[in-house]
Amino acid sequence: MAEPRPVRRQARGERRIAEILDAALSLFAEVGYEAATTNAIAARAGISPGSLYQFFRNKEAIAQALSARLVEGTRDAHATAFADRPVATLPLDELVDLMLDPLIEFNVSNPGAKSLFGNTDMPAQLAAATRPLHEAVTRRVTAVVTARAPHLSAVEAARTATVVVQIVKAMMPPIVAAETEERAALVTELKRAIRGYLAPLEDATT
Repeated sequence: MAEPRPVRRQARGERRIAEILDAALSLFAEVGYEAATTNAIAARAGISPGSLYQFFRNKEAIAQALSARLVEGTRDAHATAFADRPVATLPLDELVDLMLDPLIEFNVSNPGAKSLFGNTDMPAQLAAATRPLHEAVTRRVTAVVTARAPHLSAVEAARTATVVVQIVKAMMPPIVAAETEERAALVTELKRAIRGYLAPLEDATT
């Protein structure tokens, strides 16, 4: 009869961690990573600072855990988008949608993420924690470019993927900040830019 108690405590702890991470992400979106404090995160989560410190020793630890959650989320989104899709033969418009829509949805749903992943002044340990997201996205785009333009060398394919990722990264803040109608217009322009960049590379294979 006593066995379920640790399970319930574990479930409560997991819920509390999720609440803290949700509060941190929301606060990062509003004030940025540097300005957010553990006291403010605790208040947003509806708990005391002492309760927060039972789970995270400082703000950097919160950001590291949040980064891990966001990395997993974007990996899942792209895995679903590309599952069983013949990327080498898809029409370019459909391919661009597959590449960009999960990233756009991820960033719009997690506006605080840009405070983590777009910050060049992060502590080294935290920068290392956020690096897998960039690497995962770049690897995915590199694989797509390689499949679509096999005449490119590995170095050229990786360089092309880096350019695509950097264009998307530059456009993401205004897309996230825009209202619905303007956001749709910006997404259309972003996709136009990516198509225009990739089309000549694909034409060279025919």
